[in-house]
Amino acid sequence: MKKILFFLCICAFIIACGGEAEKKTAGKVAKKAKKAKEIVVDGVKIYKTYCVICHGTKGDMGSNGAFNLQTSELSVDERKLVIKNGRGVMTAFKGILKPEEIEAVAEYTLTLKK
Repeated sequence: MKKILFFLCICAFIIACGGEAEKKTAGKVAKKAKKAKEIVVDGVKIYKTYCVICHGTKGDMGSNGAFNLQTSELSVDERKLVIKNGRGVMTAFKGILKPEEIEAVAEYTLTLKK
């Protein structure tokens, strides 16, 4: 009888420890998922906040000498540089936007191409 009771105690201990590991793993996965959601940057929203004034909603307004984004042949990296450093009378956004926001806007402007 003592052997059976001892065996059951050992099994219960192993199961209890295994359950904690699963809870910890699930907690870590949930934290990573939450962090991934926070990292997502909305390039459309940023474009509408800062760029629509001169480029327009479709990228072809050309106000204040803004380039037509529908016909632009710039790559994503070139667009990021222009957004970051400005060009002509365009504002440099390196002190205004974070690098991931600049990248999101540059990628969004590619969707405006015809």
